[in-house]
Amino acid sequence: METAALIVVLVILLALFFDFTNGFHDTANAMATPIATGALKPKTAVLLAAVLNLVGAFLSTEVSKTISGGIIREDAIIDSGAELFLALIFAGLIGAITWNMLTWLLGLPSSSSHALFGGLIGATLVGAGLGAIDFGMVLSKIVLPALIAPLTAGIIAFIATKIAYTITRRYDNKPDGRDGFRWGQIFTSSLVALAHGTNDAQKTMGVITLALITIGWQSADHHEPEFWVIVACALTIALGTYLGGWRIIRTLGKGLTDVKPAQGFSAESSTAATILASSALGFALSTTQVASGSVIGSGLGRRGSTVRWRTAGRIAIGWLLTLPAAGTVGALAALLVVWLGPWGVAIDAVLAVVIILGLYFRSRRNAVTYANAMSDVAESGHAVELPDTPPPTRRQQRIEQARAEAKARQKAKAEAKADAKAKSKAKKNQTTTTKEKSE
Repeated sequence: METAALIVVLVILLALFFDFTNGFHDTANAMATPIATGALKPKTAVLLAAVLNLVGAFLSTEVSKTISGGIIREDAIIDSGAELFLALIFAGLIGAITWNMLTWLLGLPSSSSHALFGGLIGATLVGAGLGAIDFGMVLSKIVLPALIAPLTAGIIAFIATKIAYTITRRYDNKPDGRDGFRWGQIFTSSLVALAHGTNDAQKTMGVITLALITIGWQSADHHEPEFWVIVACALTIALGTYLGGWRIIRTLGKGLTDVKPAQGFSAESSTAATILASSALGFALSTTQVASGSVIGSGLGRRGSTVRWRTAGRIAIGWLLTLPAAGTVGALAALLVVWLGPWGVAIDAVLAVVIILGLYFRSRRNAVTYANAMSDVAESGHAVELPDTPPPTRRQQRIEQARAEAKARQKAKAEAKADAKAKSKAKKNQTTTTKEKSE
């Protein structure tokens, strides 16, 4: 029992660290676009996101129930001993954190949610077999939402962008205008941050709750997280968000498409609506996938915009690798537990610290902070372009063309008049000359 209690403490600490990585890994989902458009300053944006993540974590617990009483059949493992089950959760968290840290180092906006699910599933398969995984729950609550939600968010963003540009036709001679949408982005990006707290913070709550139920510190009849668990997870994800995942913000700042303020407003509205709806239904969505789908949809919705499908393809490949990669690391960590028992847990803990510190110190060789993330974005040529002399809109082009045609007609008329006058003068001179000759 003492060993199990020690493992529970390790699980809680590791789960909170995963929550921390989730915070800085997914900050970009809410704040990359408003930072790039100039709606919010970088430090202001991450502070606002942190506060709203904190608030959002208290608004819903449906997703945490999916984790604590959903994808893993704890009854199928608990017979083997609470110590083994807790060790498998610990191994799964190592898989999730390893993938999160690696993709953060690479600046890849991957899914923290799928990293967590992959790590837990991989560890459980090794330690307890196929029977311990509720694949029906995995399909209905994780796989299908992962396929449907980005598509749904993209369609909503596409329609919202079309509507935004239709009802705000420019009449003020400012082709890159619609600056009012930048103020709207403050609201919509805040809503995305709030939605992120209602969804992603819950996943860590679910893991900790699962560990507490396993050791008997919480009743198996109630999968709602304890209040102290909610507070701890909310504070941790908020802290991670405040520190800001500048590497990933830089990646999304370069963008899947050149985002204008109206597009950003539409994309963020779509992202927030999709995540909030999924949180209410208990779907453990990837906010990264939803946000990316919304950005692509908004890019398709603005006439003249270009979606960088090669970039989208690279991100999609990262999504496809997340579950198996995190699952593989979780499975390897679980093997040590199965082979070596408590010593395997100790070795896993040491390896986790080595991996975390190694990736962190590697990142220091090329540090990305708020000070240089945005400058890199600006130099990339892929960020939001707001030139001093922006190109004319189609309406302005038509107006300029009409003016040019009117000017050409006036010039032709003046030339015709001058020509007629010249001909009249020449004829008069000719008449005078003829008259003089006849005299």
